[in-house]
Amino acid sequence: MPLPSAANATPSMAQWFDLKNQEPEALLFFRMGDFYELFFGDAQAAAMALDIALTARGNHNGEPIPMCGVPVAAAPAYLSRLIRRGFRVAVAEQTQTPQKGQKGPLSRAIVRVVSPGTLTEDELLEAGRANLLLAIAHNGQKRSTMIGAAWIDISTGAFETTSVQATALEELLARLDAAEILADPDLIPPDHAARLAPVPSSPTAETARSLVARAYGVAQVDALGDFPDEQAIACAMALSYVQRSQAGALPRLSRPVPQGISGVLGIDPATRASLDVLRTRDGETKYSLFGAVSRTVTAAGSRLLSQWLASPSTDASEIVERQAAWVWLLDVPGLCGSVSDILKRTPDPARALGRISSGRGQPRDLASIRDTLIAANDFTALLQPVCDTKTPPLIRALVAGLYGRADSLLDRLKAALAPDLPPKIEDGGVIAPGFDPELDHFRNLRDESRRIVAALQVRLSEQYGISNLKIRHHAQLGYVIEVPSAAGTKLRDKPELAFRQGTASLARFSNDELADLDRAILEAADKASTLEKRIFSELCSHILSTPALDEVAEYLALADVLLGCARLAEGGEWCRPEVTDGTEFELISCRHPVVEAAIAEAGNPEARFIPNDCALPPEHRAMLLTGPNMAGKSTFLRQTALAVILAQAGLPVPAKKARIGIVDRLFSRVGGADDLARGRSTFMVEMTETAAILNQAGPRSLVVVDEIGRGTATLDGLSIAWATLEALHTQLGSRTIFATHFHELGALVEFLPRLAAYTMAVKEWRGEVIFQHEVRPGAARKSWGLHVAKLAGIPTSVVNRASKLLTSFEKEQAHARASLPLFDAIVDGSDVTESALSENASSMDLVNAVSALKPDELSPREALAALYELKRILPESST
Repeated sequence: MPLPSAANATPSMAQWFDLKNQEPEALLFFRMGDFYELFFGDAQAAAMALDIALTARGNHNGEPIPMCGVPVAAAPAYLSRLIRRGFRVAVAEQTQTPQKGQKGPLSRAIVRVVSPGTLTEDELLEAGRANLLLAIAHNGQKRSTMIGAAWIDISTGAFETTSVQATALEELLARLDAAEILADPDLIPPDHAARLAPVPSSPTAETARSLVARAYGVAQVDALGDFPDEQAIACAMALSYVQRSQAGALPRLSRPVPQGISGVLGIDPATRASLDVLRTRDGETKYSLFGAVSRTVTAAGSRLLSQWLASPSTDASEIVERQAAWVWLLDVPGLCGSVSDILKRTPDPARALGRISSGRGQPRDLASIRDTLIAANDFTALLQPVCDTKTPPLIRALVAGLYGRADSLLDRLKAALAPDLPPKIEDGGVIAPGFDPELDHFRNLRDESRRIVAALQVRLSEQYGISNLKIRHHAQLGYVIEVPSAAGTKLRDKPELAFRQGTASLARFSNDELADLDRAILEAADKASTLEKRIFSELCSHILSTPALDEVAEYLALADVLLGCARLAEGGEWCRPEVTDGTEFELISCRHPVVEAAIAEAGNPEARFIPNDCALPPEHRAMLLTGPNMAGKSTFLRQTALAVILAQAGLPVPAKKARIGIVDRLFSRVGGADDLARGRSTFMVEMTETAAILNQAGPRSLVVVDEIGRGTATLDGLSIAWATLEALHTQLGSRTIFATHFHELGALVEFLPRLAAYTMAVKEWRGEVIFQHEVRPGAARKSWGLHVAKLAGIPTSVVNRASKLLTSFEKEQAHARASLPLFDAIVDGSDVTESALSENASSMDLVNAVSALKPDELSPREALAALYELKRILPESST
């Protein structure tokens, strides 16, 4: 809805128009007493989004002004709902205290712009998830393909940067999963466009460097690190947006830390979506990998674990260092339980620091810092006695990083904070008695007044002979003598009393003594409140000037993740994987952690997960996996990919044994879905994802794919699957699991030396099919599609008819196969001669014909006919 003209507006609405023009893209929360009110189009949009009443207040240019409002006390809940629906909200507060006799509206100013990437309140944030504001920028050179990225978590102060090729931007966006993005819309893929924020054009490199340097109080940005132009521009965009959202003030942010991408396992967006690493496609964490493996007990630990899983390492030494730390925790008797007890009472210091630095800190944020420092000291007191020279480096770093880092601050917070803290500083009672003598004096004056008033009431009651005389405090009149109307008539003649107010039943009087008392009490209360706020502010300043707190928060989060790893491994069913710089790949009795957790949750004592081995040694680095649907192929593929993520994140793996050579890029294409919103069919999506694999995979990659080519006609699909498998095996040399329904591909095992055939075990018993969920060497004899159809409830008549048609089609196809040029490709780098091709085709026909025979079902005449058919197919060179 377009904004009306501000002409002829009342003084209050003129103020509203002025503030609205400062943030035209945001809803304006306009403070009016105890409510935030919204007007015009803002009111209409908010009323619909929040499901609250839309009313009207006054008129503007002859038309009623649409209006809705929310209570200030309940604002966080309404803000949360608006942010989740994609709105930005500008909060305009009263910046002037009402004065007696004042005319015109109070001064107001926008004190904050609330957007998805600038949240700090616990009510608006997900505790275990980072909340990133991401800026994306070119370096200003038209021919450059490098793109800079800078991301800030304002709730914790974390600030990082990187540079990527334009082709790798979508993968970075998927990894970071930012809440809000600042970028030229032309740079951002459509999947992420909904997270774009309205921002002005990006600055020049020179302007950006100056802005970043000023923000950190340095002469040159080089003092902060080596940032190429594209990163400097992205940093400036992020800092400017944060500063604007905080009404010109920058909260406490760490210095930007350049992050390379060479040490991170490459996972493209399709693979992340396929594997449900941090959350499922519906946004839930319960049935994600994170949900299955998280044993953290703090919010900060959950965020760090999410980071490890989203960005697994490719540095074997870093992975081994993490493993050694959690194995050590597990090996020291009783240590895990004691560490857990300490961490359970550790709050979220990083986000408390974020609120304090942005000026929104409350008493309980200071308590969070105090309790964090107590936990840090308890942690070091627990670990120091059991540490020695053989203790893993990461554990020693933990102890050193937590020991006595801010004891002076801790002592001050312990002494200053009251045992029972109120939610807000305005409520009073934050500072403990005895901490500040002056504050105690004012509090005594304020609190002593109650006893003074009680004694005065007794004295005046006796003096005037009125037993039901009371001294009350009235909002407008202050302290007054209150008596029944009948008694008031005899007090009217008292010269020391002034009649103030009368009603049908009461009469109110005052005197000089009450007036002085009222003034003294108000002054004492005001002075106590002012002094308490000043002490609170000094404590906040002390906290913000203690740099060790950032490291303390990080080390406690690390301790939580390491403890969670130890908890995973303590039952003996999760192993420490051996991670090397080679290309080995072996999993013994590996399981799918999410499926296994779901089975356990179901509580069926007879249900159990069937583990499987997976071997992709250099001599057989490609696996051809056949077998029917519902037999467990997809589960096997995904659990193999998830094992890599867990291992390279430094976590235990759900297997008896694991040996994994570092994987540089992971590709998982399991299952299919269309993308009709972007005009892509299921097959087009499948081919796009396959193209990404073939263009990016290499010898150190792991590729797990299912049903390549099934989205089109049979011969088209077979050709694509065949060529794709050849490319993965021969040209790219990737470790590969290639699951398929095309049984014809089984013949490739004879001609691709590093390809091994495996199948999902299936057992037939009295006409029924039993899926055994086991991976075994060999190839499937058929697809079992009709049996699955029967299990799904397809009518028996339809299944029987399909069975007859299948027999007919198989006979026709057997005669057509001989004409397929199945081996006119490069096999393991060598050309195949025409005579070899002819012989290979005949050999494949012979194999297929023998595989199709069912000797127990043949009559003597049928067996003889089959023998003649085999003799006909047999290559001439063999006869």
